[in-house]
Amino acid sequence: MSTLLSPAVQKAVAGGSAIRKMFEQGIELKKKFGADNVYDFSLGNPDLAPPPAVKAALEKVAAGADRPFALGYMPNAGYPATREALARLVSKEQGVETPAANVVVTVGAAGGLNVLFRAVLSPGDEVLVPSPYFVEYGNYVGNFGGVLTPVPTRPGDFSLDVAAIDAAISAKTRAIIVNTPNNPTGQIYPAEDLAALGAVLARRSAEFGRTIYLVSDEPYRQLNYTGAPIPSVFAAYAHTVVVGSFSKTLSLAGERVGYLAVNPAIEGAEELLGGLILANRILGFVNAPAVGQQILQSCAEEGVDANIYKRRRDLMADELRAAGVEFFLPKGAFYFFAKSPCEDETKFVEALLAERILVVAGRGFGLAGHVRLAFCVEEKTILGAAEGFKRAAAAVR
Repeated sequence: MSTLLSPAVQKAVAGGSAIRKMFEQGIELKKKFGADNVYDFSLGNPDLAPPPAVKAALEKVAAGADRPFALGYMPNAGYPATREALARLVSKEQGVETPAANVVVTVGAAGGLNVLFRAVLSPGDEVLVPSPYFVEYGNYVGNFGGVLTPVPTRPGDFSLDVAAIDAAISAKTRAIIVNTPNNPTGQIYPAEDLAALGAVLARRSAEFGRTIYLVSDEPYRQLNYTGAPIPSVFAAYAHTVVVGSFSKTLSLAGERVGYLAVNPAIEGAEELLGGLILANRILGFVNAPAVGQQILQSCAEEGVDANIYKRRRDLMADELRAAGVEFFLPKGAFYFFAKSPCEDETKFVEALLAERILVVAGRGFGLAGHVRLAFCVEEKTILGAAEGFKRAAAAVR
């Protein structure tokens, strides 16, 4: 067994992914009690149907499937037409004109992050991440000998603590990941915080004589409930790479299609892009799925109805308030990262499990004392869990 992989395997055997473990428990509970009697908030699995434009695009792909190379190999960076469609999307979102040559189509955002870290990390390099954070980041960084270093966010609202990030940067720091809207907190980082972070990274890059990349992981960008635009990271800092996907915004989680977009202002952009395209190939992805890429050529700027998720958020907020559970109201994505009524949140998780309610312990995301709840579920599931939330919260106080 690889010395890089062995510790991760041992951890998986011992405890498993906190999210997947709870999800699998839910499957067993549903077999025993029936699906309608189990309230599963463990997995961020988007349940809305894809927009109608996706079906139309699929029909178009199917209609042309009898032509040569209809689903064959394409350039490792993706179909030119797909890269052009994504460049238009990124240019609009970031407010910076981004050429198609600066976009690489990837196997989801997860594939994109692995491609990026393969291209820029050397063994021992450090990647900072505000905590709490998406559980797989440590694996993605560790795949290439890097070390993920969490930096606490501000208590209460999980906003960026730029001073703490500055203090955590060292000569080994190669990148920092920001995930906005955030999984698991639902926080959206404001433009002034991103600008302050960009200034720190520029100063520290000059101090150590090497680039520190800002990696913005944005699969939830369209799930924004604030009414204000998501700020541009390209405008905040030159050495920025945006990672996106359509798993949530188009409900295409199983199709595995995403992208990397390199800021046109980045120094050495051509060399970096060459590295990304090579990594896309040599990691075995070769290219992103052909069907997903063809869907994006006409659907990249489409999206599910975020108002449905917003209604569910508001409904769950009401239920948590009624149970006396403290929380930060998510500004985006589809998760609550609520404060446990007792110090050891695993006791709250077990009390909820006794009520057939499935949530994930916050320590799996790097911050104990909290639980994560995914509200990408039907409203009847949220309503059905209301009394159970009250009983479980009261039981552990």
